[in-house]
Amino acid sequence: MTEGLIIDDNRQTADALQQMLGLLELPARVAYGSSAAMSVLASVVPQFICLDINMPGVDGTEVLAYIRREPRLMKVPVIIITSDDQPETRQHVMRGGAQAMVIKPVTIEVLEGAFKKAGIATG
Repeated sequence: MTEGLIIDDNRQTADALQQMLGLLELPARVAYGSSAAMSVLASVVPQFICLDINMPGVDGTEVLAYIRREPRLMKVPVIIITSDDQPETRQHVMRGGAQAMVIKPVTIEVLEGAFKKAGIATG
């Protein structure tokens, strides 16, 4: 089974998310920030991507735009996981091609619901 990819510059958040996904039987590797993510995405097509928006340098909306432009990645489901609860942000990322958006702090129940909405079966 292919792994998913978690992209978040906050190590604690990314590691906690990785553990929750493990409980849902959705293995995922972690890229701590957008530049690390771009290195991974250059050679890997993940099963899904969990993407933070507010990151230094290249932010999550720019990473999402790249994913949707890149032919190898354009069909990969993207779930936005962010602390930005603004309606404009939600509209922007959903129009940009995300399948779901979850507001931090994340619970396993909300995460599982987002994956179901994105059409990704959990364990």
